[in-house]
Amino acid sequence: MLPYPQIDPVALAIGPLKIHWYGLMYLIGIGGAWLLASRRLNRFDPTWTKEKLSDMVFWMSMGVIVGGRLGYVLFYDLSAYLANPTLIFEVWKGGMAFHGGFIGVMLAAWWFGRRNGKSFFQLMDFVAPMVPIGLGAGRIGNFINAELWGKPTDVPWAMVFPPFSDPAQLARHPSQLYQFALEGVALFLILYIYSRKPRPTMAVSGMFALFYGIFRFIVEFVRVPDAQLGYLAFGWLTMGQVLSIPMILVGLGLLWWAYNRPQAIKTTAL
Repeated sequence: MLPYPQIDPVALAIGPLKIHWYGLMYLIGIGGAWLLASRRLNRFDPTWTKEKLSDMVFWMSMGVIVGGRLGYVLFYDLSAYLANPTLIFEVWKGGMAFHGGFIGVMLAAWWFGRRNGKSFFQLMDFVAPMVPIGLGAGRIGNFINAELWGKPTDVPWAMVFPPFSDPAQLARHPSQLYQFALEGVALFLILYIYSRKPRPTMAVSGMFALFYGIFRFIVEFVRVPDAQLGYLAFGWLTMGQVLSIPMILVGLGLLWWAYNRPQAIKTTAL
């Protein structure tokens, strides 16, 4: 069994002001995505300025934050937030849903693309390889917060999370680290390598949806579902898996259509 590293969720406290690691992970994810996008900008559109790129990153970041929070409220704990709406603003305590953030990014891409002469999938193909940076950083934030841990296990790398998080004090799968490795590192490598060659429009977006859905579906088997929801069916099906199934199907559909539609147009390497 591995010891859980006792990391204070508050990275820095200045009087009443507290800066949480969870929030810093979002800054790291957004900053890392911006740096990678800057390096690939000329291959995407040489006429775009760094200012336009910064605008795009800002609006998509707003899509992640607002969509992620609203997605968690709607998909995972609506009754609690209806009873106490002020909880919506307590984002430092966690409670962000990837699928909600993904919808927020898609809406931001559609809106920004219309204003800047780019199709929805042109922007999504460009953005997709950057998303795993934020996903990986977010999972490290979950780990530091000692939240979203896994089922009890006797594997050698199991961890006992702090009593405030897990009163049962059981050795558990560090599922946050599994998701960091799959949704962050592995997904980034897959998309980065795949997008280095010209691909048909929609193909990179399809790869993202497909592999994120697969990775999330797999990890949900060892991750404890949100207490207020539990398992939805069969004694194992979770909300995360239900929301991932459409992503897998959409990813397969986008890849098929990208390579089989008449006069498929290849995008430049990103």
